[in-house]
Amino acid sequence: MIKSFPAFEPTPDREPFWFLGGRARILLPGPATGNALSLMEFSDPIGHAPPHHVHENEEELWFVLDGEVSFFVGDERHDLIAGQVAHGPRGVPHSYLVRSEGARIAVVFSPACIEEWFRANGTPVGEAGDLPPAFDLAAVVGSAAAFSLRVTGPPPTL
Repeated sequence: MIKSFPAFEPTPDREPFWFLGGRARILLPGPATGNALSLMEFSDPIGHAPPHHVHENEEELWFVLDGEVSFFVGDERHDLIAGQVAHGPRGVPHSYLVRSEGARIAVVFSPACIEEWFRANGTPVGEAGDLPPAFDLAAVVGSAAAFSLRVTGPPPTL
């Protein structure tokens, strides 16, 4: 049986928010799948990169919708363009770096729940306006342990 999800209905929990200088939104929250998986979209500017980090609970699947993005998974680098996919296994350090003027990435997390960490550390776009607000990286990193997420190094750079 195929189940459809109202992923693009304009509900408050699916509104875009700023996260670490880029825009994010939850397209499919974990409760819609019994927390089996969640789906998020990230829209980031050139040079955007989160610190290297490890998810102890989640697998990640990154799908580049627009732009050029390098994914760093363990000791490997994967340079992807729109339409290509990379996988981040749980327990393996990873990060990414936007190489084009901007990029949009769809990310599947399995199992779900990490999307709540992103939301809790984001700022609603409607409150912040068109430009990303300043963020406190130490506070974001400090809240990660509750989600079995840990930073293992600095972000990659251009």
